[in-house]
Amino acid sequence: MNDGRISRATNPDSAILAAVDGSASSYQAVAWAAAEAALHHRALHIVTSMAIRTGSGPGISLGEADLEWLRGDGERILAEATRVARTAAPGAETSITTEVTFELIIPTLLERSSHAWMLVVGSRGLGAFQRGLLGSVSTATTHHARCPVAVIHGIAAIDAVSAQLPVLVGVDGTDNSVAAVEVAFDEASRRKVDVVALHAWSDTSGLDVPVRGWDGARESAEAVLAESLAGWADRYPDVAVRRVVTADRPGRSLLDESSNAQLVVVGSHGRGGFSSMLLGSTSNTLLHSVDVPLIVVRAR
Repeated sequence: MNDGRISRATNPDSAILAAVDGSASSYQAVAWAAAEAALHHRALHIVTSMAIRTGSGPGISLGEADLEWLRGDGERILAEATRVARTAAPGAETSITTEVTFELIIPTLLERSSHAWMLVVGSRGLGAFQRGLLGSVSTATTHHARCPVAVIHGIAAIDAVSAQLPVLVGVDGTDNSVAAVEVAFDEASRRKVDVVALHAWSDTSGLDVPVRGWDGARESAEAVLAESLAGWADRYPDVAVRRVVTADRPGRSLLDESSNAQLVVVGSHGRGGFSSMLLGSTSNTLLHSVDVPLIVVRAR
């Protein structure tokens, strides 16, 4: 059982780490990361990998000219990413550093996630050829990173209209969702918006829920949600909370509610989770379907 603490780096000055590969999705991720860094007064480190995958065969030997060309292309990507970051957070005094690496990006991000405050990635990179396909980087990091991972889909949701929408958090009553609730309240407080806390008490479709016992089940679910939120209103008196209880699958309920939110926060695995290295069905469902930014929080 975990202790409910957020699995963020112990260094209070640790930076937000954003990965970029030149794709539109990764630039959206950088824009969101820059706005997030400004909100939390964190430094932003942007990294791009120019490593060439060689599969299981022998590695490719590159000459100095090839390496310089790749480095130049990486610097071009980082220059655009820096421009996007400055545009997304105008006037912010955010420290932005950049890095070109020739190491493979996934193991690099996983190793650095132990020291990062948050990892931000796009949902689909240059290797994703299908709209509904989640990129390999976002898949790997949400499964195995040691810090919260923000996955940015089609939009960064940092425009003036989106900025007025609430933060949506999934609450399942387990220790793992405690960390997600804490992140949600903190994000909402800094953004000066409400929190919508959703608890789905059924793991089946709403069509399969028996009518008999509905009132009792709903009362029990509302009690679970109230207990999970106890104390947070006192800690964040500036954040108004709307509670939502549904009798449907959590993933479906959160997806429906996400259309009226600027950000969704969930735990890495919930009441059905059995391994700290696996995503729960709810977070996995949202990774593949939600349109707004999603933070997956792994508790210790």
